[in-house]
Amino acid sequence: MNQTRTCLLFLALTVGAMMVVPPSRLSAQPVRETSAESWPAANPSDVSSIDAIIAALYDVISGPAGEKRDWDRFRSLFVPEARLIPTGRNAAGRNRYRPLTPDEYVASSGSSLEEQGFFEVETARTLEEFGPIAHAFSTYDSRRKEADVEPFDRGINSIQLFFDGERWAVMNIFWSADRDDLPIPARYKTSRP
Repeated sequence: MNQTRTCLLFLALTVGAMMVVPPSRLSAQPVRETSAESWPAANPSDVSSIDAIIAALYDVISGPAGEKRDWDRFRSLFVPEARLIPTGRNAAGRNRYRPLTPDEYVASSGSSLEEQGFFEVETARTLEEFGPIAHAFSTYDSRRKEADVEPFDRGINSIQLFFDGERWAVMNIFWSADRDDLPIPARYKTSRP
């Protein structure tokens, strides 16, 4: 019986190994570009570095009540297939998430940012990089007015970035606000490379 199991396991592993796509074959797969024909072109200074694109992300959504945001600039920071994913809790206390395209984010949040005023700033960052990919845990404070002493919200943006050889682009932003039962850990309150 053990010999039969061993043979079946070996067969399963062999078939599974043949199904894995080696990296050399990835070039035969459809390739996505960081922009599409209908997508707004990015300002090169917004996407020239990780620091620049993260600064542009916070800058483009921030502004006083009554000020229109530059939503084409916002879109230009992302790949067209990007997702913005807020998390929270439902009425039953269960964690939930809501994936949005950049256009869906603008449609669902844009008017409230412009009507109420919104200033979000990065207060710390933990960054990991490997080749063309980077991941930033970007701790933030949100205020309605730039001069507000205390933020109305704090949290962490988990930002995934891609470098195509010429520019950085946002692949995803996945975030969670802190709460009494979910405070921001001390290790994410200080920037780390």
